[in-house]
Amino acid sequence: MKLYWLTAVALMSLAGCGSDAPAPAPSQAAAAEAPAAAVSGPERRILAIGDSLFAGYGLAQNQAYPVRLEAALRAQGFNARIANAAVSGDTSAQIRQRLTFALDNQPVKPELVIVELGGNDMLRGLPPEETRANLDAILTELGKRRHKVLVMGMLAAPNLGPDYRAKFDPIFPAMAKKHGAALVPFFLQAIIDKPEMVQSDRIHPTAPGIELLVADTVDDVAKALPPAPAS
Repeated sequence: MKLYWLTAVALMSLAGCGSDAPAPAPSQAAAAEAPAAAVSGPERRILAIGDSLFAGYGLAQNQAYPVRLEAALRAQGFNARIANAAVSGDTSAQIRQRLTFALDNQPVKPELVIVELGGNDMLRGLPPEETRANLDAILTELGKRRHKVLVMGMLAAPNLGPDYRAKFDPIFPAMAKKHGAALVPFFLQAIIDKPEMVQSDRIHPTAPGIELLVADTVDDVAKALPPAPAS
């Protein structure tokens, strides 16, 4: 089951939840304005775990967010390698269930784990308390393993009603604060008022939409990385 969430109405309604600043240009455009930094230093391993927003639903494999994020980090000079452990349709419970397997099967311990979830919980009408408990457990496990973590925040769609939103929206900042994780307050902020950046299903980003998301979040990812080990 694919990720449910965006409609044209929801796109415009949620636009008011963020800042009024214009969305950044795609990373490809930024790269054209300034030369890319030379990649140097030790390899920086990152694990991206989530649902279809990370898996690249409807896109070529090389257009998925983690792939484009890796390219953007390397353009900034980071010797980044991102493993994509996203599965389309996953709920927070399913991501929690397979987290240990994903971590144990990395050839090198990731320096950073990026966590993205919540959309499919909304689709299925799952209680926000379950999403909170699952994200709490995921971050607890990552903390035990001493991983740096970046949480990609999600907001509930307006049509779910104010009561649902009041319970769902605080989950991500609260859990990030509790566990000392870095936070992107709303992962989809860069495209939420740009329906042309969403596929015809009105759900998933297009390839240009992914580029906007990458440009909007690459600095957050870079800041979330721990200091590079000494050569």
